[in-house]
Amino acid sequence: MFRRTFWFGTGVAAGVWATTKVNRKLKQLTPDSLAATAANKALDAGTRLKDRAVGFALDVRDNMAQREAELDDALGLNAPVDRELPAPRRFDAIENRNNPKSVVNGRTTDPYNRNEDH
Repeated sequence: MFRRTFWFGTGVAAGVWATTKVNRKLKQLTPDSLAATAANKALDAGTRLKDRAVGFALDVRDNMAQREAELDDALGLNAPVDRELPAPRRFDAIENRNNPKSVVNGRTTDPYNRNEDH
């Protein structure tokens, strides 16, 4: 009698376990569940891809700054700059605004003549 009860209980437990497993699998295979799973996987993949792209961009930026510093050193752009101003320019002639024809850089100019060749 005890044997029959044991095997009956074991059968009931196995049936409940199998039914639960089948019901879970059926719920996972519904269209809504499949769509949600696909969306979650796509979001995870997008997040991983974004993290890798950001890491790559930061690496490129660091290496670019390092190479730029190397080129600046090689070209002497990091050398101290001489802060003296250049000597002031001296003009050959100063334009006389009262005279309609004035002399600029040794040439007579007419303010009313718009031809660039004269």
